[in-house]
Amino acid sequence: MLYVVQSAARPVSDAVLRSMFAARKSVFVDLLKWDVPVLDGRYEIDQFDDVHATYLILADPDGTHLGSARLLPTTRPHILDSLYAELCDEAPPQAADIFEITRFCLDRGLSARERRQVRDMLVTALVDHALAAGITAYSAIAEMGWFQQILAFGWRCMPLGLPRIIDGTMLAALRTEITPETPSLLESGRATAAALRVDRRVAA
Repeated sequence: MLYVVQSAARPVSDAVLRSMFAARKSVFVDLLKWDVPVLDGRYEIDQFDDVHATYLILADPDGTHLGSARLLPTTRPHILDSLYAELCDEAPPQAADIFEITRFCLDRGLSARERRQVRDMLVTALVDHALAAGITAYSAIAEMGWFQQILAFGWRCMPLGLPRIIDGTMLAALRTEITPETPSLLESGRATAAALRVDRRVAA
């Protein structure tokens, strides 16, 4: 089930939001060791989790988190322009119809196959939301492994600058264009990726 939450002024008042913030703490703090705020020792919540954030959350019917992403308007302070502007050769993208994807989170309890499925569902939800909301592009920051996956999805995506090592991690910024053709581009990219996985299994 997909939940689109437009405001989190009271970020731990809803079961689905609580599940998401707890999953973010498990992934970004416990697993990846990010130095980010933790509320009550359970929830990863930072200064951008305010009334201007939008959340896309995939959850089971009982509210159990599967995957989620946070969208930030680029007309306000956001992560790329506030903290990592040096990743862009030019000024970070900023417009009313450009949003930043942050905290793309896949639950740690998922199997490898489930992770791919939830990842693809979440990417599709991001595109569908953009088309419905008049969003024409997303910006994002990613570590190199995830950055390469994003580029391989098949959609129109371009780096905003050369990757840089920041605090010991290689990071890159990117911009993804969203048009009515994007869903078919994603389907084509997934079909190619699936064929490559089959080829690898046959070769093995």
